[in-house]
Amino acid sequence: MKREANILANVRKTLILIVGILIGTFIINDGKAQKKKNSLLWEVEGNGIMTSYVYGTFHLLPQADFSLRSEITEAFDRSQQIVLELDMDDPGMQMEMMKNISMKDGKTLDQFLNEEELELLDVQLRSSAGFGLAQAKTFKPFMVETLILPSFIEGTPASYELTFVQRAKGQKKEILGLETVEFQTSLFDEIPYEDQAEDLVEMLSDRSAMESIFEQMIKVYKEEDIEGLYNASADYFNAQELEVLLHKRNRDWIPKMGEMAKDKSTFFAVGAGHLGGDDGVISLLKKAGYKVKPVKK
Repeated sequence: MKREANILANVRKTLILIVGILIGTFIINDGKAQKKKNSLLWEVEGNGIMTSYVYGTFHLLPQADFSLRSEITEAFDRSQQIVLELDMDDPGMQMEMMKNISMKDGKTLDQFLNEEELELLDVQLRSSAGFGLAQAKTFKPFMVETLILPSFIEGTPASYELTFVQRAKGQKKEILGLETVEFQTSLFDEIPYEDQAEDLVEMLSDRSAMESIFEQMIKVYKEEDIEGLYNASADYFNAQELEVLLHKRNRDWIPKMGEMAKDKSTFFAVGAGHLGGDDGVISLLKKAGYKVKPVKK
């Protein structure tokens, strides 16, 4: 039973990261949180900015669960520029990713996984990514998890970020990023590779648990429950991980968002797990003096 609980916790942790961090966020329910309105789209005004919007994304999900309601597209179309976690329109993004995808100090996956686990990973990589372990042996374990995640999605995967990029290009709108690829990949040098490798193994070893939790996460996301998404993370990340992966990044984003929206109405799209909680983007924007309200028809 203990091993099963650990597997579920680690699988949840993997999926939490996928919801909240592009490269690859589900999170202590209290009465206060339950009183907040469920919404993935928020309007932000005041404090010297143009009227702008914040939307919480799910970075990769089945096409059948993907939808863009009219209020989302209308807010997008009214905005003069689009800001994602990363500038996904940058032609150098893939090259920058490859420069920063490997573990530091010459570490390789065979230092953390046994022979059986490596064989299982090789098969999964060939199926999901089109290349084997030999090409990925130096990759940070979490980066490997993002490569095999699409295999857990039934049918063609959908991406809010890619959809927004295509829509922005069609409207000839500028696309910007809150962070750089180098910064995002560096986050996974702050979490021990041993811990990442353990999560990777658990992800590989219990596919049914992964699929079940993935379905649960999508359900909460479709309910637009940003507090539920945040509260799940608090259950499965320790204080240091929460600070590194969520809270510090959220705090860093607020002044950037204010500067970016100073002269242009902006549509910000970030992982939905970043929105909820006292240290979430919505709460921090309010604390910074902005008028923030949910947008729902």
